[in-house]
Amino acid sequence: MTTNENTNTTGQYVPEHTPRLVLPKLVPDFYKAMVKLDQAASKGLDPVLLELVKIRASQINHCAFCLDMHTKDALAAGESVERIIQLSAWEESKHFYTAKEIAAIELTEAVTVLTDGFVPDEVYERAAAHFEETELAQLISAIIVINAWNRIAVTTRGVPGHYKPGSLKG
Repeated sequence: MTTNENTNTTGQYVPEHTPRLVLPKLVPDFYKAMVKLDQAASKGLDPVLLELVKIRASQINHCAFCLDMHTKDALAAGESVERIIQLSAWEESKHFYTAKEIAAIELTEAVTVLTDGFVPDEVYERAAAHFEETELAQLISAIIVINAWNRIAVTTRGVPGHYKPGSLKG
């Protein structure tokens, strides 16, 4: 069932928007390179932690397409609905997460929102305390890549609601 087939108590849902353009068809080499970059950035990271990071960045960037994808992938990887729901308010719900996950979420926010022009030393140091150096480099890479994907999906108006878990994995 797609979102425009659903009804609510007041009647029919608003119809889906259409994408502005379909990037993979128009620039397939770029898209394939992004997929390979995503795969390289994700190597060695815990799949559940990786999905939490991707969800949090996508929440901040208001990327509905990526939220649809990564919440579904997180559930498929064994993440709980409760932890996914609490992620947008993680600072009030720290007890749902490990210290390592909190460090990754904080780093995700710092890299995603560069309003101060830098990642604060204390945020980086907390992450460095929980991640071995190579794993930290992978995490930073994954955060950068999800931010790129968010910008692609938001700009091209990717349509959420149709993703099937794992269907876009390379």
